[in-house]
Amino acid sequence: MRMRDKPRQARQIRSRHLRLLVLSLTTLIAISLLSRLPAWSLLELRSFDYLSTVDDPRPPPGGPVIVAIDEPSLADINAQWPWPRSLHAQLVTQVRAAGARVIGLDIILAEPSTPENDNAITNAVGPDVVLAGDETLIETPQATQLIRVTPLQQLTEAGAKTGIASVDLSGDGTFRRIPAYEDGFAATLAKASGTISATLPAGQLIQSFGPARSYPTVSYYQALDPAHLLPPDYFKGRVVLVGLSLQNAPVIDKGGVDAFATPYTVHTGTLTSGVEIQATIYDNIRRGLSIEEARLPMVASCILISVLLAAATVWRSTGWLTIVTSAAALLAFAAISFAGIRLAHIFVSPLGPTVAYISVVFGQAAFDYAEERRNKRQIIRAFAQYISPDLVRRLSQDPSQLKLGGERRTLSVLFSDVRGFTTIAETLKDDPEQLTGLINRLLTPLSDVVMDHGGTIDKYMGDCIMAFWNAPLDDPEHALHAVKASLAMQSAISTLNRELEREATQRGGRPHVLKMGVGINTGECIVGNMGSTRRFDYSCLGDSVNLASRLEGASKNYGVALLLGEETARLVAGTYTVVELDRIIVKGRTAPSPVYTVVPDADAEALAAHRTFIEEKYAGTLAPSDPAFVRLAANIPALTGYYAIMRDALAGSGEE
Repeated sequence: MRMRDKPRQARQIRSRHLRLLVLSLTTLIAISLLSRLPAWSLLELRSFDYLSTVDDPRPPPGGPVIVAIDEPSLADINAQWPWPRSLHAQLVTQVRAAGARVIGLDIILAEPSTPENDNAITNAVGPDVVLAGDETLIETPQATQLIRVTPLQQLTEAGAKTGIASVDLSGDGTFRRIPAYEDGFAATLAKASGTISATLPAGQLIQSFGPARSYPTVSYYQALDPAHLLPPDYFKGRVVLVGLSLQNAPVIDKGGVDAFATPYTVHTGTLTSGVEIQATIYDNIRRGLSIEEARLPMVASCILISVLLAAATVWRSTGWLTIVTSAAALLAFAAISFAGIRLAHIFVSPLGPTVAYISVVFGQAAFDYAEERRNKRQIIRAFAQYISPDLVRRLSQDPSQLKLGGERRTLSVLFSDVRGFTTIAETLKDDPEQLTGLINRLLTPLSDVVMDHGGTIDKYMGDCIMAFWNAPLDDPEHALHAVKASLAMQSAISTLNRELEREATQRGGRPHVLKMGVGINTGECIVGNMGSTRRFDYSCLGDSVNLASRLEGASKNYGVALLLGEETARLVAGTYTVVELDRIIVKGRTAPSPVYTVVPDADAEALAAHRTFIEEKYAGTLAPSDPAFVRLAANIPALTGYYAIMRDALAGSGEE
C-alpha cells in the first residue's frame, strides 16, 4: 500500500509546487501592473508617511527660528492685515541687530503700497534678506500659463534675494518632496547662509521633523523687541523665517491659510504652516537629510525576493506556523524600509514586497484549505460507507468525539452470514457477473440497515458483515440498536428473496433463497486503528468479538436466525422477549456461555413453560417423547426448529 501511495503523493506534491509557481508568477505580473496605477503610488507614499515619522524625529540643532504671525501678534499689534511694510522693516532691523545671519520673509511683497512704507522696507532689506515669490501654473482649455510673482523691483535692487515659496503637493494634497526650484525659498536661504549642499535634491522625499510648531517659534510682536521680550542672543547666528503660523494648528478637514498636510498629518490630523515647511526644506538641504526613492531595479528585486521568501514559507505546507512566519516577514519588510530611510536615506516601499508576500502565502493557504476541504469531503464520503451519515456529520462537526489509536470500550458486536452461500456461489461459478450482482444486492440493504441504526461497519468477509455499536461515537443504547438492526436485516433478506423469486419466475428458473444467521454479543473491547504502519483499519478486537463470531456460527445449530450473548440479552430484555436456549462452550473459551434469542408474540404461560423446559434440559431429565416438545412448538412457533433440533439431539444420544 505504501509503495502504491508514494507515486500518488509525489504527483500531489508536484501539482502543489506547480500551482505555487504559477501563483508566484501571477503575483509578480499583477503587482507590476498595479504599480502603474496612481493609487498604488499614493499608498506607497502613505507608507512613507508612517515609516519616516514612526520614531518622531525632531528638528536638527542649529536650525531655523520661526517668527510667527500668530494670534497673539495680531492681538498685540492691533492693526488690519496686511500690516504696513514699515512694521516689517522694523522687524528686519531688530532681528538683524540681534545677530540673525539670514532673514527670510515668507510674505509676498509684489504690489506697491504707500511710498513711505515701500521706502521703509527698501531701506531695511539687504543681501541677508530673502523675500518670497510665487509660481502658479494655470491650465485652461485654451492654454496653459505659468505665472511667476516676484517682490518689488526696488527691493531686489536694494540687495534682497528672491526665493520661490511654492511647494509641490502629492495627489492626496500632502507635501512630501523638495520643490524643483533652483531659486526656491529654502534653497536661496541655504545659499545666503553659506550652507547649501553641492546639489539641490529636487524631487526627493522630505524628512519631516515633528508636527506643527515643532521648530523654535516666537511671536512677531516679541521679535519687534527681542532685547526685552526674548532671551539674550536668541537670534544670534541663526536663520530666521518670518511668516504666517497660527498658534493653534488648523485641522485638516477645515483647511487653513498657507497651511499644508505633511507626513505627520497621519498622526495628528492637523496642518503645518508654510513657513515651518520652508524651515523643514531648509534643514533637509543643509543637513542632506532628504530621502531618495528606490529605483525600479531595486524595487523589482525586493518584490522578487519577497515572492521567493513567501514560496519558501509555504513550500511544504501551510498552518499556524505560516501565520507566525508571515507576521515576522511583514514586520521585517517594514523594519528594513525604516532602516533604509534612517541609515541610507533611501526609501524602498514595503508595499510591493508586503502585497507580494501576502498574495503568495495566503493564496497558497487558500489553495491548501480548498484541497483540505476536498480531501475531507472524500474522507467523509469514504467513512459514510461504514457508519451512518448522521454520525459522519456529528464527527465532522466535533472531531474530538473520534478517538483513534486504541481505547477500551464496551461494544455490541454483530456478525451476520448467509446460510448456504457457498452452494449458491458454486452454482454461479460460470456466471461471475451474476454472483457479484447478487452479493451487492445482498450487502447493500444489509449495510444500509446497520448504518441506519447507528452502527459502524467494520469489514466485509465475502457474504459476511461485521459491525459494532458504541464507537466511534457514544451510544448508550448500543445493544438495543444492534438487536433492532439484526431484526431489520432479516426483514431486508425477506424482501430480497421475494424480488429474487419474482425474477426467477419471469425467466423460468429456480430462485436462490437466502437465509441469514446473526450473532450479537456485548462486552469490553479494544477499538481503534488496528493494523500496521503501512495499512490499518478502524476495528475492534477482544474476547467479546470472538464470542459474537462464534454465536453467529452456532445459530444454525439451534434453528434460529439470531443468537445473543448474555449481556446483550440482559440489556434488551426490557424491550424484547428474550429466551435462553442453551449454555455452550465456544471454540477458544473454557467457561460455558448462555445463549439467547428474541421471540415475538409469546405469552407468559408459554415463556414459563420454556424456562421449565430449559431447566429440565440442563438437569438431563428430558426425553424425546416428552409432550413439552410438541406443546412448546405450538405455543412459540418461532422456536419450532429449535425444539425439533433438541429432540433429535436427545434421540440421537439414545435417551428415552
